[in-house]
This record gives sequence, C-alpha cells and structure tokens, in this order.
Amino acid sequence: MTSATKPEGSAKQFYESLNGLDDVVVAATKVSHVFGEEGRLIYSGYEINQLASQATYEEVCHLLWKGHLPNAAELDALNRALRSQRTLPAAAVAVLRALPSDTNPMDALRTVASAVGAAERIAGKPTFEQAVRLVACFPTIVAGFSRLRQGQDLIAPDPELGHAANYLFMLTGQRPPENHVKSLDTYLVLLADHGMNASTFTARVIASTESDLASCIVGAIGALKGPLHGGAPELVSGMLKEIGTVDNIKPWIDNTLNSHGKLMGFGHRIYRTTDPRAEILRDMAKQASTPEFFALAKGTEDYAIEELNKRKPERRLYTNVEFYSATVLSSVGLSPDLFPTTFAISRVAGWSAHVLEQVANNRLIRPQSKYAGEQGKLFIPINAR
Repeated sequence: MTSATKPEGSAKQFYESLNGLDDVVVAATKVSHVFGEEGRLIYSGYEINQLASQATYEEVCHLLWKGHLPNAAELDALNRALRSQRTLPAAAVAVLRALPSDTNPMDALRTVASAVGAAERIAGKPTFEQAVRLVACFPTIVAGFSRLRQGQDLIAPDPELGHAANYLFMLTGQRPPENHVKSLDTYLVLLADHGMNASTFTARVIASTESDLASCIVGAIGALKGPLHGGAPELVSGMLKEIGTVDNIKPWIDNTLNSHGKLMGFGHRIYRTTDPRAEILRDMAKQASTPEFFALAKGTEDYAIEELNKRKPERRLYTNVEFYSATVLSSVGLSPDLFPTTFAISRVAGWSAHVLEQVANNRLIRPQSKYAGEQGKLFIPINAR
C-alpha cells in the first residue's frame, strides 16, 4: 500500500492499493474482528472459542445485532420472533416453485430472498425487525428448494424447534438427532460473521447508498456465491472425494502442486496462522465422521500444509474454515451443493448486523481508482474508422 496526493487543487491524501484493497481500512466496526497474526476472531468482544462451546446461534444473533449477549427474557423474545417469522409469503413460495430443479441453490436463495423483500415491501432504513425476518426465513428457502428439486413437497416450519434443528427438520421431515443439531448450531455460530470479508463489504457498500436491507442481503449472497468465498467447502468435498484413500494423498497433492493446481481449504487473506474456527471444526469432524474419512481429511491437511510451506514459505499457509466445514456439514446430512447456502444461513446474521451499523452513522462508500488507460485520443467519425 502506498500513499499519493490527489490531483492538483485538492489537499487530501488517499491510499493506493492495486491488489484487492489489502490493508485499506474502510470502516470502524464493533461487530467482529479478525486478528490474523494471532489467529483470533472476536464477536463484539467475545472470543469465538467461548461462543462456539457455550452460545447458541440465536444468542449470537442477538450479540451481533445488539452488541451484548441476551438475558433470559431477551433470548425468549428473540426466539419467539424468529420462530413466528419462518413462513414465506405466498409470492415467494410461487417463485420458489417456479425455479427449475437444476437451479444452483445459491441462485435459488438469491432469487427467493429478493422475492421476500419485494412481497413484504422491505424498504426504507434497515431495521432490527427486518433483520430478524430475513434470518428467520433463510432456512425455509433453502430447505424448500432442496425438497422441491427432489420432487417432494414443502415441510412447514416447526415452532417448537430452534433455528438449527428446524432447518434440518424442514429438509427431511424427521426430527434430527441431538448430535446433528449441536454440530450444525456450532457451525452456524462459527460462520455468523468474520470481519470485513467480501460479502460483508458488499452489503455495507449497498447500505451506504441508503438502499433497503433486502437489497443489501441479496448483494451479499451474490458475493458469497464465488468459489473464493462461500463456495469453497463444496470444492473441498470434491477434492477429498477425488483423493479417495490415505495412500493417494501424497501422489495426488504432489501432482496437483507440480501442475500449479490449487488445493482447496488452505490459506487465508487475513490469517497468518491456523484459523481458530478450523481448529474447532477439526475436533467436531473427528467426532462426527468415520475413522477412515477423518484419517483421509487429517492426512490431507497434514501433508498439504507440509508441502505448501515447503514450496511457499513466505505465504504461511494453514488450514482455513472451509476445509473441515465440508466434513461437519456432510455429517449432519447435507449434500455438498447446500454447503454455500448453509454458510449464507449463518452469515445473514453478520451481514444484517453490519448493515444496521452502517446506516446508524452512514457515509456513502466511494473509493478512488487509479486510471491505467490511454489519454489524448482523437475521435474518428464512423465512416473513417
């Protein structure tokens, strides 16, 4: 990052970063922060390790939105609000039913979330109540699409179940086992927010234009869809399936790196040590998967880190959250193409929290760019070109 002076006539300074805004601070936030050198993640002052082991997703939603963990009365009120707002409006259900069965699940979520915003006239300055509504209905959208594409009908939300349990119930029609609920709830806590990532930045940019909350969230879904962001766990699952056996780990990784291929689930733009969420998910994966599959995943992790740091020592590459997310989500019965949408079911809490923070003290986000094109060209009429 370098600093340079704006064109003559302005005394302001600006910072120039031509590589993905590295090290450029775009907002002050109290929602969450990643301490990359230390391998720490905090939500509103709480270390992620504390929250993952003790808090429910609903408690974390309250923390991100309100800045403090709820007391019993506040949690009860939030639970009642979330459970009462899971049903989709008729217009959104019609859109959901109209989608082709081979639609990408992230496209389905983006489209139906937009339909919810339109049908319910989500407009004006974003509010806490609107955030609750969108968090509540995301699992209904994803589970509904999953069932419809399999030729099955929709399952109504169960108001007796918590957020994670109800999502699994709407996918299958069966009350999920407690270990699956706990695994998914912990996953939702771990992925609920993560500093100024690409999708969160997208949501805040849209919010800064004074657009509505549904538009902010739909834009964030579009950013999350990319394989460099929320699409990675699905690719990790495919990679482990292709490796197949412990004996094939070394030759597969060597061949991939020698041919300049990419290993999914390793490296992070911010962390320069192990992602703390990956460490938690590794322990969960060990408990949830078969010994054979965990041996494949752990062996792949160990050899990949060894080789990556041998070949690229300056990069300091370690396992990121996507690597073991794939194993944990598979263990609760989710198909790989639902991994990105399940990520969104978690992250919508963080997106909405950042939007609420942005609009509370708003200024239009309008960065500079560096012009790298030609100048001085003369216009040539069409008949002379």
